[in-house]
Amino acid sequence: MTAVVGTSRPIPAGRRRTAARLAAVQALYQLELAGASVDSVISEFVHHRLGRDGEGDGFGDADPGFFAALVRGAAARHDELDRLIAAALTPEWPLERLESVLRAILRAGAYELLACPDVPVPVVISEYLDIGHAFFGGREPGLVNGVLDRLARTLRSNAAAEGEYDGGAASR
Repeated sequence: MTAVVGTSRPIPAGRRRTAARLAAVQALYQLELAGASVDSVISEFVHHRLGRDGEGDGFGDADPGFFAALVRGAAARHDELDRLIAAALTPEWPLERLESVLRAILRAGAYELLACPDVPVPVVISEYLDIGHAFFGGREPGLVNGVLDRLARTLRSNAAAEGEYDGGAASR
């Protein structure tokens, strides 16, 4: 399925979701730092950032419904997601020690693994791994890959049992 922008080029639905994921991570980061309400942050992004190309805070043709669902869901299940993420981390690196953007990436990815069973595990891991690479040049993307892989094994155990997920495919 594609969306048409203007009369020129079709935008694949997957690309719209990729942009929505990036916007959701930034919205979750903003929620953590500013303490604003979920609805006000979603409204700000939908009216002023989504659908804007170019420099700055534009997110191209992001899917606004998917974006809002990710932000609302991750915000509503914040404590549950943090417990799941903390359990997947090592004792030397507790969740509180991680940088805010990294926490936002992990929360969005964990939420999608938990609440979007229609999205294949390798897609979720790959998408958030790419977002990790967009923000970090060090070991952080590897942490994103490892944590989401561990969470996928727990949250999507049925998919693994049915051969839909072979564990760590995004890192190969």
